[in-house]
Amino acid sequence: MNRKYRKTIIAGNWKMHKTACETRTFAESLKHALPRTKRCSIVICVPFTNIPIAIKTLKDCRVAIAAQNMHWEESGAYTGEISAQMLVELGVKYVLIGHSERREYFAETDAIVNKKIHAALAAGLHPILCVGETEAQRELNLTDAHLNYQVQAALSGVSSEQIKNITIAYEPIWAIGTGKTATPEQAGEACATIRSILRSLYGAKLARQTTIQYGGSMNPENAKNLLSQSDVDGGLIGGASLKPENFLDIIFTANEYEESET
Repeated sequence: MNRKYRKTIIAGNWKMHKTACETRTFAESLKHALPRTKRCSIVICVPFTNIPIAIKTLKDCRVAIAAQNMHWEESGAYTGEISAQMLVELGVKYVLIGHSERREYFAETDAIVNKKIHAALAAGLHPILCVGETEAQRELNLTDAHLNYQVQAALSGVSSEQIKNITIAYEPIWAIGTGKTATPEQAGEACATIRSILRSLYGAKLARQTTIQYGGSMNPENAKNLLSQSDVDGGLIGGASLKPENFLDIIFTANEYEESET
């Protein structure tokens, strides 16, 4: 992490887990145990049905609530979909866009991801853009090329002013829900590659200021080594975010690094 230039964000992605009642219990446990330091930003990506109770229970904490998905249109005949403005009215601050599971199971293309990015920004949301390679692509040494394509496609038409509101999460697909984790060096190299792509698109200053998370099975045991990489600015946490004690461990680890840098 490098707090001199950018903020650290620890975000929990619950995926399709927890009811509203379970969300309240989790939020109550979390807010009573949060560290007092305000150095590390905290985000929780909850299912749509849990957004109101999450925002209500955590309203006095420095925890932002994110949606896990959204539609790119403002309104229309899109049964089952949720618009950016609907999320804003609820008090949502962030939204996940382009998660690998959305790409794989719901056929989201890079063009769709780009439309969602623009819709989120227009509504005042902060997108967390997910990019990452498959195991086959890594074995063929195509990681850099794939990241270059995904980042450029997702950010097509995004201005230098708008990029300031975007966080990027590097999530190697082969390390999501598999128990596998990129080595700290692999994670650092991929995040550095993404920063290099941003540099070519927006210049050195904005690239340096962009938060880039690691999102592949980060947990309390490996968080310290992953966060030690200079280009890893936090984590998009899956399974380890479902238990308050595990999520808190990662938050404390991130804060320890930040305190040592100041």
